[in-house]
Amino acid sequence: MLKNVMKTECDAIMKMIEETDGQYDEILNLLHACQGRIVFMGVGKSGHIGEKLAATFASLGIPSFYVHSTEAMHGDLGMIAIQDIAILISNSGNTQEVVQNVAPLKRNGVVTVAFTSGKESKLAKECDYQIFYPKLEEADALRLAPTVSSTLTLVLGDAIACELSERKKFTRHDFYCFHPNGALGEMLKTEEK
Repeated sequence: MLKNVMKTECDAIMKMIEETDGQYDEILNLLHACQGRIVFMGVGKSGHIGEKLAATFASLGIPSFYVHSTEAMHGDLGMIAIQDIAILISNSGNTQEVVQNVAPLKRNGVVTVAFTSGKESKLAKECDYQIFYPKLEEADALRLAPTVSSTLTLVLGDAIACELSERKKFTRHDFYCFHPNGALGEMLKTEEK
């Protein structure tokens, strides 16, 4: 089972790579032009992936943070400003706790991006922009646990972060400024001397 799960996730990534021909250019241009912060939103496993992506974007020089979709509806929408872009993550695109944020975000003048495999979903239809990844079977024996879907979200999000960082000409020195501690910080500190 162990190898089968890894192979299933690997095959899913390869399928996504094969389908990538230019479909993300508009999103990359939008995010590159952002004058505020990239705000990730989600619940459950999608929320955990959103937290990780926000941390990766931030460490690569792209101001970013995570807001839990449920907490957003209880006051945390106030963290998100008009110049920000909100990326709402839901594999199905129909998760009510996520979808319910679109209308108030748009009322507040925030650009919204659906990050989903659900091309015909509520989230995709209601958001201003969409990031789609392939809708494939999950890797667990029950075909239920977010495995393939969360991996694809993470891989695609990481790829977008790296592309944006490259466009911004983010350097190793810049990385050190945001990551001065730990093994990476120590390694980069020696380069600074």
